[in-house]
Amino acid sequence: MVTELPAGLMASALVAASSANLGPGFDCIGLALSLYDEIVVETTESGLTVEVEGEGAGQVPLGSSHLVVRAIERGLQASGISAPGLAVRCRNAIPHCRGVGSSAAAVVGGLAVVNGLAAQVDSMPLSEAQLIQLSSEFEGHPDNAAAAVLGGAVVSWIDHGCDPPRYAAVRLRLHPDIHLFPAIPEEQSLTAETRVLLPAQVSHGDARFNVSRAALLVVALTERPDLLMVATEDVLHQPQRAPAMPASAEYLRLLRRYNIAAVLSGAGPAVIALSTEPELPSEAVEYGTANGFTVSEMAVGDGVRWSSGVAVPG
Repeated sequence: MVTELPAGLMASALVAASSANLGPGFDCIGLALSLYDEIVVETTESGLTVEVEGEGAGQVPLGSSHLVVRAIERGLQASGISAPGLAVRCRNAIPHCRGVGSSAAAVVGGLAVVNGLAAQVDSMPLSEAQLIQLSSEFEGHPDNAAAAVLGGAVVSWIDHGCDPPRYAAVRLRLHPDIHLFPAIPEEQSLTAETRVLLPAQVSHGDARFNVSRAALLVVALTERPDLLMVATEDVLHQPQRAPAMPASAEYLRLLRRYNIAAVLSGAGPAVIALSTEPELPSEAVEYGTANGFTVSEMAVGDGVRWSSGVAVPG
């Protein structure tokens, strides 16, 4: 049985950016960043309106194909509720197509805002496990989505023995000595475009190398940040993607020459440095700025938060 929501309900969600892979943890290790998008939804008598402020304004579709709207519709379906009409407002701070999880944030935020609506008609909210599952179905992999849902650092996995595949994740406690320095360029890159650069098969030696580094990365992130430099080594995706983003590849090499554990953020072109020092060397920051990167320190991000309330007329 589907419960139809009355007009005039309002809900909001706040969802974090994320960085995935972190070097060797391809499609399985992620990290939320303290940069947030806000989604506000109001139920209406009929129709659909979409407003976008900030990142993506004037670039993304303002209709049913908008990713947030698609996620809201999926969340409503999963929750057993419906809305005759929706007014959706997106206030975006997460840069699009830069490798910091904008699409995962859109999906997770759209799903989570449904919880704010469902709470007002005594419907069961979607659990964290459901949010990870549904958002990962959109993404095709759970690293960014799980980080946006849970916050902090995450290890995620896919159970292909289920139909559909089951996506799951656990949160890690990031060591307090680790400082995060995302370097975000103006240049955009689509994950689908860089994924085709990856070979269909890899050697046993390369696979063994990355398995060892991914296992070590969990230790470095939680207990031994002094191991971050070696733990962030990768041979499966960063070298292959480098030709498509030469500026990012060169900045990555420069940071690592300074003994800073830097990696591509997701599929790039953003780069993220993980350091036990409170500041990056001034030369490294200056190089990044001169080459089109905005370099800043961010805290680890929180898990998605949602709230509900009655819309205020006017």
